Amino acid sequence: MSGPRSGRLASRPDPPHLTPEAPVQQPPGTRRLPRRRSAVGVLALAAAAALLPAPAGAAPGAPDPHCARQAHLRVPGADRQQVACLAELTTAGTVASGHTDPADWAGLTPRDLSVPSGVPGLQIDGHFPDGSTTNTNHGWNHDSQFVVRLPDDWNGGLVVAGTPGNREQYANDRAIADHVLARGYAYAATDKGNTGPAFHRDGRRPGDAVAEWNTRLTQLTRAARAVVAQRYHRPPARTLVTGMSNGGYLVRWQLENHPELYDGGVDWEGTLWRADGPNLFTSLPTALRHYPAVAAGGPGAEEARAALHRAGFPAGSEFLWPFHHQVYWDLTQRVYREEFDPAFDGATEAGTPYCASGTPSCDADYDYTSRPADVHRAVSRVALTGRIGKPLITVHGTLDVLLPIAEDSDVYARMVEKAGRGGLHRYYRIEDGTHTDALVDAFPDRLRPLLPCHRSALTALEGWLSGHRPPASRTVERPAGATPQSLLTSCRLER
Repeated sequence: MSGPRSGRLASRPDPPHLTPEAPVQQPPGTRRLPRRRSAVGVLALAAAAALLPAPAGAAPGAPDPHCARQAHLRVPGADRQQVACLAELTTAGTVASGHTDPADWAGLTPRDLSVPSGVPGLQIDGHFPDGSTTNTNHGWNHDSQFVVRLPDDWNGGLVVAGTPGNREQYANDRAIADHVLARGYAYAATDKGNTGPAFHRDGRRPGDAVAEWNTRLTQLTRAARAVVAQRYHRPPARTLVTGMSNGGYLVRWQLENHPELYDGGVDWEGTLWRADGPNLFTSLPTALRHYPAVAAGGPGAEEARAALHRAGFPAGSEFLWPFHHQVYWDLTQRVYREEFDPAFDGATEAGTPYCASGTPSCDADYDYTSRPADVHRAVSRVALTGRIGKPLITVHGTLDVLLPIAEDSDVYARMVEKAGRGGLHRYYRIEDGTHTDALVDAFPDRLRPLLPCHRSALTALEGWLSGHRPPASRTVERPAGATPQSLLTSCRLER
């Protein structure tokens, strides 16, 4: 991809909390690992891991199967890779060994989520050729970075994921990778080819940066399948694709456009892109325009509240609006609008933060339906159709106020049905779920995490692929009398 589009990135106040759509900061009290680890440092860690005792049963002096043939692994198409033999592939070990970045997954999961352990294996970090440099992991300053993890105790499957928001390749480590690795899957993830709030600078024309996300996940899937075959001497018997938010969008797109690469997928509140709407631009400007009146109170507050409800923000979600106004809505609208419609604000890049309705070129007054045809064509390049070619399970929270469910997954489910692919889809609306599971810590009596429901959906998909039909699509009610602790460990999709 070519260099950035010209212009300046408008400044904004730092958010108080991390979100999938916002840049990440280290949570209080967590030690930040160095992001610029040198190649020597990573190799030293690999060498240290190689000196660990051989597994029980290994003959004295015999090669350790835990680290066998690591020098022979090659990621097809990669122009850099580093292989490390690790005693622990989950975050129970990779935080200390430097093979993940906690800042990348901060704010995405509940605080009390348990972390599995006991998963030795190989980890490959690297990148594919790319001309953009937003990802600074390992000191590489190179995009299209990836991570591939190959557990010693392999179950024959591969799980591939793209990241939420504009995060880097380790963003799913706590929410997804830990769980699937502990179950024996190989795992691979990509940064999607561009990262951070200025991701829209990547590419020559509007829509290029988001279009690259799809290309990079396809590229990684093919490469990861090849590496799995190298490591285990046979290809994966099952390849699954999953992800949350923007990662969920990637799941939908892959199963629509490259079903031959996958056996199925789980879509966790995927972003909906449609050229004619609904999409982010048909809901977020309404929130930006009317929420200030809601917050101010007075005679216009109820009318403004009703406007948000009409735009899809569900009744009962009002307690989440202040946080989303401060962190999500403004930044998300501006940076994605810059990606697809940079001409809206002229020479200004990504708008004016928190501008009041009526300010010239203010995103609060953005009207997607009236924008020129080339804007809609830019969105159509990455738009979804509903024509999935492999089984897909979608989970989405009813109190999502970044991607309101009525304007997102409800619509996508209808698209799948209209495309004649309803038999390949199950859709579970999770009562009281919201976009970011970390918010459950702030509202434990009002929200439930989606993470256990994602895990249940993954189990249901496995059963589906083995011939057991999953439960019918439905709204999964919050169980009566459920405690925050029980909701963190269980989500029954069946009645």
